[in-house]
Formats: sequence, C-alpha cells, structure tokens
Amino acid sequence: MPSPGQLPAFFLSPRLAVASRAVAAIAGGYALAAVFVALFALLLPVLFSMERSAAVMAATMASFALHALAVITAFATRTAARAWLWLLLPTLTMAALLFWLQRGTGA
Repeated sequence: MPSPGQLPAFFLSPRLAVASRAVAAIAGGYALAAVFVALFALLLPVLFSMERSAAVMAATMASFALHALAVITAFATRTAARAWLWLLLPTLTMAALLFWLQRGTGA
C-alpha cells in the first residue's frame, strides 16, 4: 500500500503513460481538429471574404496538418500530463470562442 500522497505503482507505469499519450494523440487530436474546422469554417468567410464551401475545404485540409502536429506533440512532451495540457488548452479555448461566435450570430 503506497503512503498518502504517493500514486500506486500502476499509475506510474510506462505502459500507462504510452497508452495515455496514444489516447491524447488520437482523441485529443481529433477534438482539436474538429473544433478547429468548425471555428475556421465560420471565421474564414468573414475575414477573407471566401465562399463558405471554400472556407470549409480550407479548414478541413488544414486540420489534417493540425492533427498530425497533435500526434507529434503528444509523444514529444516530457510527460503524458503535459501532452493532455498542450491539447486541451487550445481545444477548450477554440471551443469557447466558437460557442461565443455562434451565440452571437445565431448559427
């Protein structure tokens, strides 16, 4: 039994860290890319006077590079917690901005 304040050995295992990074890369990267597409499909027509369909295509194509970057980031950070942090902060920030913009436009 570990002493208070210490995690059990199971939570410190390298296998769990790799599994956590893999889930962060796949699920976190997908969430980041999905929110990115939704936000930029909404912003690009306004900022660059693009057609809506072209904006959706441009945002979707850029999201593939973003997801690849998320996978690289998930395995390049020192800890799995940092990987989650690097993926969750931009995802939640963009989601909040998307929510605010959609609420204002009635979309």
